[in-house]
Amino acid sequence: MRVAMIGTGYVGLVSGACFADFGHEVICVDKDARKIDALEKGEIPIYEPGLDVLVNGNRFAGRLSFTQELGPAVRSADVVFIAVGTPSRRGDGHADLSYVFSAAEEVADAMSGYTLVVNKSTVPVGTGDKVEELIRARQPDGEFDVASNPEFLREGSAIEDFKRPDRVVVGTHSERARELMRKLYRPLFLNETPLLFTERRTAEVIKYAANAFLATKISFINEIADLCEAVGADVQSVAKGIGLDGRIGSKFLHAGPGYGGSCFPKDTLALLRTAEEAGTSLSIVEAASSSNAARKKRMAEKIIAACGGSVSGDRIAVLGVTFKPNTDDMRDAPSLDIIPALQKAGAEVYAYDPEGMEEAGPLLPGVHWTKDENEAMQDADALVILTEWNQFRALDLGHVKKLLRRPLIIDLRNIYTRDEMKREGIAYHSVGRATV
Repeated sequence: MRVAMIGTGYVGLVSGACFADFGHEVICVDKDARKIDALEKGEIPIYEPGLDVLVNGNRFAGRLSFTQELGPAVRSADVVFIAVGTPSRRGDGHADLSYVFSAAEEVADAMSGYTLVVNKSTVPVGTGDKVEELIRARQPDGEFDVASNPEFLREGSAIEDFKRPDRVVVGTHSERARELMRKLYRPLFLNETPLLFTERRTAEVIKYAANAFLATKISFINEIADLCEAVGADVQSVAKGIGLDGRIGSKFLHAGPGYGGSCFPKDTLALLRTAEEAGTSLSIVEAASSSNAARKKRMAEKIIAACGGSVSGDRIAVLGVTFKPNTDDMRDAPSLDIIPALQKAGAEVYAYDPEGMEEAGPLLPGVHWTKDENEAMQDADALVILTEWNQFRALDLGHVKKLLRRPLIIDLRNIYTRDEMKREGIAYHSVGRATV
């Protein structure tokens, strides 16, 4: 099949490359000339493990190409995906759909013959209806369908998530559209991937409901972590104890400094605005969002308390600044709240991240960026672990103790055990566990 993917951001590029790897002929469209030029040279604008190999392998095979010209790509396509950004709108937190609507109008002007237009962007309920209206207004006699096909890609695991998903959700009322989507995703049938067809509005709600539920799960375990610290319990054991219940499950029960990234903060706010406009209440989601925002600020207070109540004049080493490992994404990362708070309290911050420092630099002025974790820790008064990159999981603690000016580690990801720290004689503060 021939596919046009409008937008070469995270979702568009990963989806386009994966569809090409399925054997489809994919053209990725973007207005950013520099991005298209870089992709044609084999340069990947984002960090995602394995994406460079996937993109360039399919590019050399002739199944994946890049262009600024939307018209020819749309006219030659069986399926056109809209995968542009939907950032939070300033003022009310709702999703900004201007890029989606602009893309829809351009598709309408370019399409000829039957066209299936698919919203891959994360959009509020009812967006598909508006896209259909826009296209119909410009093509009154046009033959087309509009479907919703939300993405469920985790940064750092996006290729695996696309090729081996828990489910594929398609929202459409058209049997013709369903058949095209079945053909498009046919390679997944070999893995017996559930393909769920729903009404279009239902598919749009599924995406937001899934992210809001996972965000709530994270906020819940973080509040339980606070309780554990107060009463002398261990949150990791609590999480295991409740996660073994099949009705709950173990995923997203890892206590930490709060969620961030491109999806959970933005999507929970957009869902809350949608509910407000619909005259319904989502008090649980609202509480989860508020709890998460407050948590990031409390983590800076936790670090300062661990340092004796003041970090004025202290050198603080920070390992990891991205919102999660295996990505360079800094959107709503906890570090963006925690590090400025430490600086405001008088600390000098020395930080290292394997992939995120270029993105983080303009967002975190005054931070001293180091060439590796050892340089960050050298003569530091405390070590703070903010992101659980694999290379931080097996540090030589004896060597760490020698590098630090004083043996103090604040581990906001709980990647070490208390017994390890006891053996090395290191003061150790973690989340939801007793202090060493």
